[in-house]
Amino acid sequence: MFQRLPEMAGAAGERAAPVVGLTIDGQAVAAREGDSVAAALIGADAVACRSTPVSGKPRGPYCMMGVCFDCLVVIDGRPNQQACMITVRPGMQVTRQEGARALQETPR
Repeated sequence: MFQRLPEMAGAAGERAAPVVGLTIDGQAVAAREGDSVAAALIGADAVACRSTPVSGKPRGPYCMMGVCFDCLVVIDGRPNQQACMITVRPGMQVTRQEGARALQETPR
């Protein structure tokens, strides 16, 4: 269903973006530098990245621009992170979010 655009894959004489290693639910995954976490999830066939708090139905990246909040994941221990708005970093640990998570308070 999804595929990388040719110019992003290093076609037509362009160099491909460097590979970044991260983990999704404890599994090592490779993504391209500059990819969003949502793109890395899709590339790793981990499309359902959270479940809803009420019904437990799976949700995954939908709008890919930060509007719908269907791509919430836990990143490096921080819940409620929008996967489509965060760029992958080497060593990042991503966990699918199951049900509701408490909001973290920010220091004042």
